[in-house]
Amino acid sequence: MINDFDKDRIITGKHDDPFSVLGCHKIGRATVIRTFAPNADRIEILTPKGRKAVASLNQIHGAGLFEGKVPAGRIKAGYRLKAHYGDTNHIYEDPYRYGPALGELDIHLLASGDHDHAYRALGAHLIHHQGAYGTRFAVWAPSAKFVSVCGDFNHWNTLQYAMRSRGSSGIWEIFIPGIQEGAHYKFSLWDAQGNQLPLKADPFGFGGQMRPDTASVVRDLTCYSWQDEAWIDNRFNRHTREAPISIYEVHLGSWQRGEDNRFLTYRELADRLIPYAQEMGFTHLELLPITEHPFDGSWGYQPIGLYAPTRRFGTPDDFKYFVDQCHSAGLGVILDWVPGHFPSDDHGLANFDGTHLYEHADPKKGFHPDWNTMIFNFGRKEVVNYLVSNARFWLEEYHLDGLRVDAVASMLYLDYSRKDGEWIPNSSGGNQNWEAVNMLRRMNEQAYSAMGGVFTVAEESTAWPGVSTPTDAGGLGFGFKWNMGWMNDSLEYMSEDPINRKHHHHKMTFGIDYAFSENYVLPLSHDEVVHGKGSILNRMPGDRWQKFANLRAYYAFMWTHPGKKLLFMGSEFAQEKEWQADHSLDWHLLENNNHSNIKNLVGDLNRLYRASPALYEKDCMADGFEWIDGGATNDNVLVFLRWDHAFKAPVLVVCNFSPAVRNGYRVGVPFAGFWEETVNTDSEYYGGSGVGNFGGLKSDAAHSHGKDQSLQLSLPPLATLIFSFKS
Repeated sequence: MINDFDKDRIITGKHDDPFSVLGCHKIGRATVIRTFAPNADRIEILTPKGRKAVASLNQIHGAGLFEGKVPAGRIKAGYRLKAHYGDTNHIYEDPYRYGPALGELDIHLLASGDHDHAYRALGAHLIHHQGAYGTRFAVWAPSAKFVSVCGDFNHWNTLQYAMRSRGSSGIWEIFIPGIQEGAHYKFSLWDAQGNQLPLKADPFGFGGQMRPDTASVVRDLTCYSWQDEAWIDNRFNRHTREAPISIYEVHLGSWQRGEDNRFLTYRELADRLIPYAQEMGFTHLELLPITEHPFDGSWGYQPIGLYAPTRRFGTPDDFKYFVDQCHSAGLGVILDWVPGHFPSDDHGLANFDGTHLYEHADPKKGFHPDWNTMIFNFGRKEVVNYLVSNARFWLEEYHLDGLRVDAVASMLYLDYSRKDGEWIPNSSGGNQNWEAVNMLRRMNEQAYSAMGGVFTVAEESTAWPGVSTPTDAGGLGFGFKWNMGWMNDSLEYMSEDPINRKHHHHKMTFGIDYAFSENYVLPLSHDEVVHGKGSILNRMPGDRWQKFANLRAYYAFMWTHPGKKLLFMGSEFAQEKEWQADHSLDWHLLENNNHSNIKNLVGDLNRLYRASPALYEKDCMADGFEWIDGGATNDNVLVFLRWDHAFKAPVLVVCNFSPAVRNGYRVGVPFAGFWEETVNTDSEYYGGSGVGNFGGLKSDAAHSHGKDQSLQLSLPPLATLIFSFKS
């Protein structure tokens, strides 16, 4: 029978092989059954269906350790256990009578860092195993001395369900019959010195509790019935660099709120947000991170559950419904993905098994001074596998159309936001983080091979070469890159009083010098309306009328400039206050004409953009853009053409960033015929002064700007005119 050494190890949760002691073990013609049921008074062995008792076990330790012999024939078909606790009892399956539930191939691929679907092996999975239905738990903790799983199914007892070690792989697993969808759980780990660590949430957990609770939740991701096959089959052409892409960036927690300032659910958001985005003409929604995070104020950018959609808005199936409804409405969904850092909360990845398992041990490589967070160890194959599998997870399991990767520059550079002496050079003495580069390349290769038609976007703020160049051509492999230079320069220009703009004219023209070096997205994102920057509207100079006029002119300039479009929520109706994540946008502003006029303009710009191939087909090609006059510095005027693939239907754009009306302003055009004034941001319809060109003009044979044909225009104050060639 069991010896005192094994007894002590079992009841303290420190046995290195609990399956060799607990469960059923054949000894001669009999079978010994042992179970650890803390606080139980007695244990009965029942038939497999639990209808009658076949034997009782003896309590061999007061902590709840029971043992007994049973004739082998009496439990040939299996057995169940009945634990008595005073006047109550609990019937349960014995997890220690089941063999390993994780296959050798999974173990091999995880250990080598080559498991493309690591999330299908690690974490909590509802499965049928050896005739029983329950949950397989598996976790990677190579330096842990012992690991157990606990939860609401065993009163959070950290000693009862010690897990099986899978040897040098560092993986621990156990199959527990009867645990169903919705169960709460955590892992309990003892470090190499035998010290018990704080309980850890599952790194691969598919669900989490509502904050401030921090347990993982068993979730079945196989039940939802997707209805978006047609979208998936046909989305490739929507996501190329020759497609119109106009992105509405949304923080789900503050787009709108419910009564008593509660969060809307994913399903409520589907009913409200999707029709609104459709009405506004956007092609995609980009969601600030909805991966589980402990602190609302991080906006999701300090994730602690990379495999779990946040419980703030509902369940995984609720989020799948939201994505499905987006696709049904013709909207793509992009997720902000944060592989660059993670918070140091006790229940998270930091010091996971008593060592720096996921993060670099040296704070010069493993700690972000800007965000007080930990940095992933991109040189560890298992960590890279964890991140790359996570990218695939969101694309495959949730049918997302793209990933926007946050803070790429912070990963690429070892000296990012660090002073001399605060960082460690690479092996060549440089500041490039080649391990992070390799991770990003692998992620992009995996993402583009996961499901057809997806794309990735890099928030990368430096001149790192080839961000949106394929990996086989030496690039990082992203589909697109945010154009932070254009955003900074153009906002600085627009914030200048018009009397000074002639001194900053280059800030509006310089972007064309590099506009085709990458596949760019023009972002007016959440970063531009926080941390004291105010709203986009209040960056505009002048009195109230001029602020709105400047904003209208600027938006039309953005929608006609080469590059895909991204606008943060609220900016489409000129939110006046700086964005606050803890309450709704100021929707009441739409009762004011100034704000509703901006909303109308953005909707019209989106519709014109999507209907005009010249405004998107050659976004990333230099021959799709032509300056007519980029040097009218003293006039504060910009004139340019956008060309379609066929070079037959150009769009002419004339921006007057001066408050002066300019009558008789001659502009050269490439074709003789009628040029329709499709958008005039000074139209009275948008709240302007009504100066314009009567809906369009026919060109005349007057030479201008190197063209044989020209238009003699009236340029409204602080306005952008958009003309489409008709005949």
